[in-house]
This record gives sequence, structure tokens and C-alpha cells, in this order.
Amino acid sequence: MENLLNIFIKSIFIDNMIFAYFLGMCSYLAVSKTVNTSFGLGIAVVFVLGITVPVDYLLHNYVLREGALEWLNPEFGINGSKTLDLSFLSFILFIAVIASMVQLVEMVVEKFAPALYSSLGIFLPLIAVNCAILGGSLFMQERDYNSIGEATVFGIGSGIGFFLAIIGIAAIREKIRYSDIPAPLRGLGITFIITGLMAIAFMGFMGINL
Repeated sequence: MENLLNIFIKSIFIDNMIFAYFLGMCSYLAVSKTVNTSFGLGIAVVFVLGITVPVDYLLHNYVLREGALEWLNPEFGINGSKTLDLSFLSFILFIAVIASMVQLVEMVVEKFAPALYSSLGIFLPLIAVNCAILGGSLFMQERDYNSIGEATVFGIGSGIGFFLAIIGIAAIREKIRYSDIPAPLRGLGITFIITGLMAIAFMGFMGINL
């Protein structure tokens, strides 16, 4: 339980997809003009990461990695005569899972929140090619978590980290509309500066002893 809590806290604050790795910056910058649209996109990202990371964990451990098909036939195991390593298919299958989940989210949002669907526009289906989403699955694969529970907690935590980042910058951008910002910095210029300052602030969480 303590290990799951450590993974959860670390994925939100220390290994934040936006502030630590700068993944998913396209939708982060484009959608964060208002809190309402940022909230909708953030919830969608939490859902997609919370589903795709554990599904991709199962794919990686029971289909793709070397000897993973031992459950199907002992000969396919690491010590078997027909050992298979399908890890070269990781990108293709991971993206297929992500695209399927994003399509599901898109249909649900269009059905139950048409106003949010219209405000998000093209950036909702573009979650499928959001590097933060694929990054979650690839980080899971690299870190080789011991159970699907750890992978799920990491996925949800990463989604919440993205959610907090985009909500934070959206709230600031709404406030600075009324500020006297020099003309050359208006728009994305001041947004990049604020994002950098927020990333520096999040670096303070690296001092947490987990």
C-alpha cells in the first residue's frame, strides 16, 4: 500500500508529464485559455491514462515481452524452444489501445456534454496522438512495474498531474487577461514564461523523501 502511495504522489508532483518531461504541451497550451475547457480535457486525460496504462501493462507482460506467451504454451516461454519476443509491436498496439479509448471518450462527451465537445474541438480526438498519453505507457514499460495495480496507480496519478497543470495555467491565463502585459509577450509568450516558472516550482517537490 505504501509503495502504491509513493508511485501516486511521485507521478503527480515529481514526474509530472508537463513540468518534468514537457509532454503534451500542444493541447496544454492550446486548450488552457479557459478553466471550463481545461477541466473537461483534464478529466478526459485522467480517464484515458487510467484505462490505457493498465491495459498496455497487460499487453506488455502477457503478449509482447520475451517469453510472455508462456501462459499459452510452455514452449513459448523464455526457456522454451519457440521463444517469442513481440516487443517490436509495442508502439503499434499501445497506440491502437489509446485510439480506442479516446474514441470512447469522444462519443461519451459528444452525447452528454455537447457544449464541452464543441469548445474542445479538434483537441479532444487529438488526445490519441498526445505524447503524454503514449508517454505514460512507455514509462510504465520502462519502469517495469510489478503489478497491474502499480501500473493503474501510475496512470491515474499521471493523469491527475496533467489535470492540475492545465487547470493551474488556465486559471492564471484567465487572470492575466486584465494585466498590463508588454505587447511582445502577450499570448503564448507570457504562457511559456509562466509554464517555466510553474515547472521550477514543481521541482521543489523533488525534495520529498518517498
